Amino acid sequence: MTNRSPASLGALFLSFLIIGCTSIGGGLTAWIRRELVERRRWIDDQQFLANYGLSQIVPGATNVNLAVLIGAQLRGGIGACVAFTGLMLVPLSILLLLGGFYFAAHSVPGTNWINTALAGAGAAAIGFNVATGIRLGRTNVRRTGPILIAAAIIIGIGVLRIPLLEVLLVILPTSLGLTLFERSR
Repeated sequence: MTNRSPASLGALFLSFLIIGCTSIGGGLTAWIRRELVERRRWIDDQQFLANYGLSQIVPGATNVNLAVLIGAQLRGGIGACVAFTGLMLVPLSILLLLGGFYFAAHSVPGTNWINTALAGAGAAAIGFNVATGIRLGRTNVRRTGPILIAAAIIIGIGVLRIPLLEVLLVILPTSLGLTLFERSR
């Protein structure tokens, strides 16, 4: 870890509570990284990326998995519970409240603005995730292999509209082979 003092349970809860409150419309990964790597310095970029990669592999919502993994890394099982609770407390409360409002107002004429607001929030989240990817790429990708793999994924899924599973069936073994080749040199 990059910080000498461990995260207290209160600070861990507060950090994830702030993340859960400020990540409106998505972009949670970027907020988690900013809070824990840049601001608190509880973990470094390598630890963050390792946890992020693992959180994508295991079943469940990636960012919830990420909070649980980082909480467990910092403070064990109780840290995982505290991080999860902090992350989910306010958003879940708001979701239940707004969900009730949405379904109550859904059939009322003149409520088209709700769908427009949700689309705008989604677009902002995508932009924030792209910015985080670029920032992480600048500091952590120094070889051409990973850049080519990322470009192939972007072109395959984003431009050519190839289904994710088909792209992964080609990219995963290619990426693994490239990594093994580069490490053997």
